[in-house]
Amino acid sequence: MSERSANDERIIAVLRDVMDPELHDNIVDLGMVRSAYLEDRTAHVMIALTTAGCPLRATIKRDCESRVSSLSGIDNVQLHWDELTPEERSRAMERARSHARTSAAPTQIPARTRVISVASGKGGVGKSSVTVNLASAFASQGFIVGILDADIWGFSVPRMLGVDSRLGARPANSGEEKGKIIPVERREGNGLIKLVSTGLMVDTEETALMWRGLMLAKALEQFLHDVDWGELDYLLIDMPPGTGDVQMALARLLPQAQMLVITTPALNAQKVAVRVADMARRSHMPVLGVIENMSAFVTPDGKSWALFGEGGGQRLAEEINVPLLGSIPLEPAVSSGGDNGRPVALDGGPAGEAFQNIASQIVNEIFPPVNMEECSASSMAEVSVTLRSD
Repeated sequence: MSERSANDERIIAVLRDVMDPELHDNIVDLGMVRSAYLEDRTAHVMIALTTAGCPLRATIKRDCESRVSSLSGIDNVQLHWDELTPEERSRAMERARSHARTSAAPTQIPARTRVISVASGKGGVGKSSVTVNLASAFASQGFIVGILDADIWGFSVPRMLGVDSRLGARPANSGEEKGKIIPVERREGNGLIKLVSTGLMVDTEETALMWRGLMLAKALEQFLHDVDWGELDYLLIDMPPGTGDVQMALARLLPQAQMLVITTPALNAQKVAVRVADMARRSHMPVLGVIENMSAFVTPDGKSWALFGEGGGQRLAEEINVPLLGSIPLEPAVSSGGDNGRPVALDGGPAGEAFQNIASQIVNEIFPPVNMEECSASSMAEVSVTLRSD
């Protein structure tokens, strides 16, 4: 059998992590992957959609390209499109109905939510600050944004958002085995931020959490299974630095997550950040891009001072072959905003504008939200009707 006629099992394996946002199952088991082979370092993948004109095609395209391009030996990904036959579509609907009946949702995160893991190879690069300001920028643009503070030991997000209340809870209803945790909410303009953090569970901000690795992973699992997140456009996860238990648990629990790598201009930060990108790709987690934090300090008279070096963000982006989404200038307002609970992204200035620009780039180009209502032939509606009639 020639290479062109044989499916490449490596490609098929990573395509199992590409979910159809309507049917809540992977495109391989739904029978949507007609072929997947490698030829001259170019991966050719034939995808058959339930409805050729559905706008979710763009979402599936991005996810397929991200997953397949993470494999070694592949320089290009070429997607080819087809449409399921009525018989194939019927089988896909039957699988979706069976899945909806017999399989509980793996987490409380809605399938349409864009999940972004904000990660760094080392501490001290401003990862939490980037998380909070990006979430605030998304919310100020009218989106519902969740923040999961997965830096269990080093929680800092509550202070940066000016939140000091406790997480709420509600008792189990008739369809649940146990009650749910309720996030703390903060409204920004027409948008909303929902926060879950261990900092909202301890007695004081100074209380030390002395948990081992297994407990950290279990805490993350609880935040995903036992929190009533409700509707979310984006979920930002503020990861602890490095490549340990929490990072591996996230890759297992949220296969739809994609990573945003934070670095500073310094060469040593760039080299350490490569490791977290390598971990993401070993876990088949796509990397959205790089943000360079603490770039040059610009004085009021326009002079620029590269206090922490320069070029680290661009070098990292080129090394891991992803875009540099932006550079955040070194500005005192970023630190003071984090201390007083007013993120700089809400107040303008050079750093605030940089965060807003990065958020707009993610929303409009890199990782746009999924609008389920725009699909003219919503396949999931058929599943719901069938379930009601069963």
